[in-house]
Amino acid sequence: MIEYIKGELTELTPAMATVEAAGVGYGLNITLTTYSACQKYLSHPGSAAKEPVKLYIHEAIREDAHVLYGFYNKKEREMFQLLITVSGVGANTARMVLSGMSVAELCNAISTGNAKLIQAVKGIGKMTAQRIIVDLKDKIVALGIAQEIPAGGSIASPVNNAVRDEAVAALTMLGFAPAPTQKVVVAILQEQPALPVEQVVKLALKQIK
Repeated sequence: MIEYIKGELTELTPAMATVEAAGVGYGLNITLTTYSACQKYLSHPGSAAKEPVKLYIHEAIREDAHVLYGFYNKKEREMFQLLITVSGVGANTARMVLSGMSVAELCNAISTGNAKLIQAVKGIGKMTAQRIIVDLKDKIVALGIAQEIPAGGSIASPVNNAVRDEAVAALTMLGFAPAPTQKVVVAILQEQPALPVEQVVKLALKQIK
């Protein structure tokens, strides 16, 4: 399994990045988001060497091909890997979705049930958009891909991840499901970001249903 490839970015198009590492040029399928992030790393003949680029990899191994997908950060890769678990969403469709929306925008659409926003992406119909929402709504929270969406509907501001993770872990050990637990914990930290773990856990125990 390839976790990431780090090396010189020698070629770049909106759909493909070529990264040379240890003398091997890897052709990576990318999203428009990763394309934009990678432009500053592109090396040009005769110019000073740029710093190496690091792209996280998803491997798709088929009978007729070994395809690599590259992502600028882990959250985009994780969202891609979730999308391709949805019935009717293949790798190319998932890449199209993540080219049309950022991870935060997609998480917001999923969490608020905004199927129309997802349908705006080319190749995504009504049924597929609804399946994405139903299948992934809890998973994006449980895996920490997005900060939880508060009742008001928009993406919450960042919270103390260390406190959040420790509190969720403690509550999970007590028998509570991760997804609803994280919703409650993040809501608490949004209102009182300086709370220590033990206080967050105590408050969460009163609120988890």
